[in-house]
Amino acid sequence: MSSSLSPGKVLLLAAHYATHGDIESLARLSSQRAKVLHKELLLRIILTYLPETVKPSAYVGFLLALDGDDFEEYNKGELDTTPVDDLSEDEASKKARKLHLQQLTSVDAPVSFEDDPITNFLIQRSYKMDSETGLLSQVPSLLAIFHSRSPELSSWITSTVLPYVRRNVEYYIDEIAPYSLLDFQKLSDPAAVLYLLSRTGGREEDRAFIGRDIRGLVGPWLQAKSRWTLKPTSGEHTAKDLESPLSAGWEQFLEWLVSQATSSWPVVVALSEQWGGPADLDLGEAASLEFTESQQQYLLHSYARAILASAYLVSEATVGALPGAYHMAIKMRRMLGYREIPPTLEVAISILPSLSGFDVSSLIGMKTATYMRNDLLEEKNPLTSPTEGAMNLLIALILSAFICTSLGVPCSVRKAGDLAFIQDLREQKGEIAKLIRSASAHVQGGEEWYWSQVRDRLLWLNTWGSDEDQPGNSEAVRGIIGAVPREFIETEILKALLSNSCYTLAKSIYEDSPEKPLAAEIIQDTVYQAALRAFDNASNPNRSRGGLKKCDEIIHSFPKTLTNTHPATKRVEALLRCTHALSEYRLTLKQGEPFKPVVLRVHSDPVSIIDKVLEQNPKAYTRLPEFLEMAANMVRAGITQQARSIKFDSTTGDNSKELSRAEKFITALCIEAALREDDFETAYSYVVSRLETIVPKGTQARANEEDEWSWKAALKAGQYIRTDRTLLPTHLGIASGNPEIRHLEQRIECLATALRVAPTSQLQEILKTFRRCEEQLDSAINEEAAAEASWASAGEVPGAFESSTPHNPHSTRNMTATAAAKQAEEAPMSLFDLSRATASVAQRNFTRLSSLSSLATSTPSAPSPTGEQAPQRLRKRDQLREAATGTLVSGVGWLIGASVNREQTET
Repeated sequence: MSSSLSPGKVLLLAAHYATHGDIESLARLSSQRAKVLHKELLLRIILTYLPETVKPSAYVGFLLALDGDDFEEYNKGELDTTPVDDLSEDEASKKARKLHLQQLTSVDAPVSFEDDPITNFLIQRSYKMDSETGLLSQVPSLLAIFHSRSPELSSWITSTVLPYVRRNVEYYIDEIAPYSLLDFQKLSDPAAVLYLLSRTGGREEDRAFIGRDIRGLVGPWLQAKSRWTLKPTSGEHTAKDLESPLSAGWEQFLEWLVSQATSSWPVVVALSEQWGGPADLDLGEAASLEFTESQQQYLLHSYARAILASAYLVSEATVGALPGAYHMAIKMRRMLGYREIPPTLEVAISILPSLSGFDVSSLIGMKTATYMRNDLLEEKNPLTSPTEGAMNLLIALILSAFICTSLGVPCSVRKAGDLAFIQDLREQKGEIAKLIRSASAHVQGGEEWYWSQVRDRLLWLNTWGSDEDQPGNSEAVRGIIGAVPREFIETEILKALLSNSCYTLAKSIYEDSPEKPLAAEIIQDTVYQAALRAFDNASNPNRSRGGLKKCDEIIHSFPKTLTNTHPATKRVEALLRCTHALSEYRLTLKQGEPFKPVVLRVHSDPVSIIDKVLEQNPKAYTRLPEFLEMAANMVRAGITQQARSIKFDSTTGDNSKELSRAEKFITALCIEAALREDDFETAYSYVVSRLETIVPKGTQARANEEDEWSWKAALKAGQYIRTDRTLLPTHLGIASGNPEIRHLEQRIECLATALRVAPTSQLQEILKTFRRCEEQLDSAINEEAAAEASWASAGEVPGAFESSTPHNPHSTRNMTATAAAKQAEEAPMSLFDLSRATASVAQRNFTRLSSLSSLATSTPSAPSPTGEQAPQRLRKRDQLREAATGTLVSGVGWLIGASVNREQTET
């Protein structure tokens, strides 16, 4: 019987039963020897000797019986005392003293439970089960039945055991826990929270459980009173009613949340979607526990700050990240009880809501921009304050960033904030340019609905939907491009519409709309410049194709604002005509590079391009009228150097001088081209028919006109010498039948024209050529006369017959050489003779130099070698000589400063 056992044997027998897990015998022994095995001693024996591998279910009932001192069910039956029967009392006493039973109380206990040995046992037993055998999964079954034993025990189970067991047994079982339960309990609050969250969202497949982790790990962990402190709301007051709760572990959770936004934003988005905030907790058996009102407000507001901060820190500018940031903000608005706004970012973009219900003027500046990067969780930060105004501002920035990103210009919330807060005009204009350029690159075809949507969004970015004309709205909300005037934005949009051939939409908005977003002058200039850009981008000079066709369409896209009579329209039309005319010719300015229309606008002297046309297209010089019209259109288009200085809307611009210059230049080019191709007849006809009508008249004109082409072309024609390659004339008319004489006479005419238009400094050289040509003509005439004389003496004059017709005193251009010789009155005049004749005339008429021109019409005074009366009509070459003399006299008059009027003759 147990009643005969000594206390030492009772202790040894109890230790034996505990060591072998014989809970029933131990309970029976304790019921029979309750005075020896009192509650605390028995619990120490069990704590020391009961193997941790014994399932709690085997001894939980005994613990309940021990707690209630009710062992009635264990009284029946006999005990096996064999283990101690052979021991003497002394031996039993010695061995009992060597049992070294573990104490129930410990400095590691979360709180002191000196009056509750059961609670102390449960805590120590839980530590040993985890550390000795790793049977952490069995700890909850040991503690569950005692959960409501005391608030302190319940708090320890909920805030320490429950999150630790969930973290290492229920949620993540594929790793060895680096901490034991006791070690975890000893961690600082921030370290404990970081350990609980160390696996949260680490892998993509775990992101579906982020809300579960916060709900089941962080939420229960915060239930311990030891996790909370009080902080004064003001440095000058310490009264309890002015203190607010603070949790270092919760603050660590917020910092972890913000850090995830920077490194892995999907974790934050998933958290906001899956977790309902501080009120969403999974406390297990302690479901009745809840935070105080002040704790709840602290948790909610600080969580709102972290969510807003996370939205600002989402650095990835994608159409996936920004909707997530929008969802975070929307979820937070609901938690805080603010008014509803569109539930998704796509819906918000489609309706572009007005976000003018907050004062943004106080947020403009560099300081606000720094708030997006520093002190995001501080109460002083206005951007993360849990107010409706801060929420609206964040929504506006998210919408702005999404609009930019969807248009192909990636923009994060932070970048949108920089644009909105700093309000740098240059940067915002650059952003507009990038947005429009990207929108043009992404559009498929010319969908006008797309550009209408782009316009609406850009205008929303300017004001965030606020009504600038609303009464009392003195401080209008300015969006991320709010520093840019609306006129600038509308102008850029108009350029984009024209560039993308959306003429109908552009006309309906800017010309037909009663709102008139742009002034007529701005539309005119924008359309004109857009037409020129289309022209510059053209690759084909044909106006019915490509860029030139587009240029034509643009300039006529606003028929009411930019009429056909407007100077800008006229300029573009002229530009298109001259460019199209060039398309009919082969033209290469650089080897291997075909001619592009833009060359006309960038060339320093576009009229000179016609020279290249003449070089590369044989017989092109015969189309002089076309080239003259082409050059005139270049002048009217304002692309020549002189015409560029005249604005297209100028009413005082006069192109007459420039047109005259172009006409002279083109005529000279065609003359030179004809000479290059040995078509002297065409060159001669241009000299006598074109240069005679366009050259300046008089000495004053010679001094004022800058014509360096006409006299050179005429001189080159006068210097041309016939060769075998020279094209023969198609008809002679009344010219000499001798081709050499005819050619020399034509050369003299060309040189006479050169003398009339050449600058004074060139007269001597031209006269030398004139003299040589005249000598050659006289020589040719004499040779022909000699030949005719020899034929006449032999009676072989071709075509000779008797005639009684009286002699005609007037010579003709096709008279015979003999008749021409009879009329020869003097030898060819040399340059010295010309100079001497000029000086003589100047001396006789020094007082009236204007009469010097009479030399050109006076008759020679020398007698005829044949004694016949001089003919009343001068020879052609004499007329030309007199004209040359008159020209030289005019030059002398210019040298002495006299005014010479060659049109006046002395009476």
